[in-house]
Amino acid sequence: MKIIKIDQHKPDPAAVAETAELLKSGAVIAFPTDTFYGLGADISNEGAIRRIYSIKGRGYNKPILILISDRKELASLISNKDIPTTACSLMDSFWPGPLTIVFYATGSLSALLTASTGKIGIRLPDHEFCRKLIEKLEGPITATSANVSGEPSLNNPNDVLNAIGDRIDVLVDGGITKGWLESTVVDVTGEKPVILREGAISSVDISTVINQRLKIKM
Repeated sequence: MKIIKIDQHKPDPAAVAETAELLKSGAVIAFPTDTFYGLGADISNEGAIRRIYSIKGRGYNKPILILISDRKELASLISNKDIPTTACSLMDSFWPGPLTIVFYATGSLSALLTASTGKIGIRLPDHEFCRKLIEKLEGPITATSANVSGEPSLNNPNDVLNAIGDRIDVLVDGGITKGWLESTVVDVTGEKPVILREGAISSVDISTVINQRLKIKM
C-alpha cells in the first residue's frame, strides 16, 4: 500500500498527477475531502468500483456518490439535460460544498454506482486537491466514505490506515480533514425535492433557498 503525502489546500502538481495515474491504472485510493476521507476510484472502471463494495463490506443495493470538478461535467452524467430550477438554486448556493444532489443518471454510468436505481448522487467539493485530481484524471471519481459500512466516517488518515489500510492501494495523506458532518443529500428527481440525509447543510437552509418546506426521508 502506497502513501502519498499532500497539502490539501496547495497540493503538489506532481502528487496530483501521480495519484491520477494510479486511478487510471485501476487503483482504489483513500483521500481527503472537504468533509471526511473518501474511497476513490475511476468511475469508468467497474472492477475498481466492485473493490470499493468489498473494501467497505457494503451491499450492492446502496449507491455510490461521485465527485466532479466543474458543473459543466453534469451534462455527461445526467439523463435530463434540463436541470430542475430547484437544483440550479441549490448548486448556486451550496456548490462547491457539502451538498450531494441526486439526479437521473445517464445510461452510460455503471449500474454499480446507481445501485440499479437509475439515479446518481453528485457533489462538487470545496476542496482544492479533489478538484485538481478530477481535472487531471479528466473524469469524476467515487467518494463514498473511507470506512467499513456501519462504522463512523473518518477524518484522520491514521484511523483510515487502521480501519482499511490493508485493503486499499493508496492512501493520500493530507492530514486531518474538517470531519464535522457528512454532506447533505437532496434528491431532485421527483415533483418536489426530498432530503435523503441531513448533514453539513441544514434542512432549514435547503428549504430557504428553494422557498418550500422539504420532506426529510427517515
